[in-house]
Amino acid sequence: MDTLVIATKNQGKAREYREMLAPYKIDVKTLADFSQPIEINENGTSFLENATIKAKTVMKKLGIPVMADDSGLMVDALNGAPGVHSARYAGDHNDQANNAKLLRDLSGVVTEQRTAHFHTTIVALKPDGAKLVANGQVDGRILTSPRGKNGFGYDPLFYVEQFGSSMAELTAEQKNSISHRGQALGEFMKHFAEWWNK
Repeated sequence: MDTLVIATKNQGKAREYREMLAPYKIDVKTLADFSQPIEINENGTSFLENATIKAKTVMKKLGIPVMADDSGLMVDALNGAPGVHSARYAGDHNDQANNAKLLRDLSGVVTEQRTAHFHTTIVALKPDGAKLVANGQVDGRILTSPRGKNGFGYDPLFYVEQFGSSMAELTAEQKNSISHRGQALGEFMKHFAEWWNK
């Protein structure tokens, strides 16, 4: 049990996980490390469902422990949309188009009602059925125009009260100190040893 697969091809995400798991001497692999493609049908209606689908699908195929995450933006005035469809809100993984659609959908909505939340759910599964779930969330509101050049996705539109800035105006350190993924990872690592050594 010395290999853990992260259900992603995102090398940035993989690097982050490798750093956090370094003390455990675990060989962290991603989907990019396996020659056979793994089809994942993310048809869940919640972040938990989608992360579980990813983890289960990859674990069944490879037979080793897997961790997967699902993240997105939930806007209160849009009844929680874009939610699980955040990456494909305006089509396929186009940040600019997604941001433009979000601004259109919120046109005429006053500042006080533009509250929103970035959410991440992490699910880890082992072949024996042992499961670990961790969540993280950061609250903010949606600006009326993009601000800042850092970050990606909806970061330029997501205003964080604590810093008086959009996510895209924060330094990497500032963002990591409050980010939904950072919170979820912190929660995950608190319980990781117990789950891994079960």
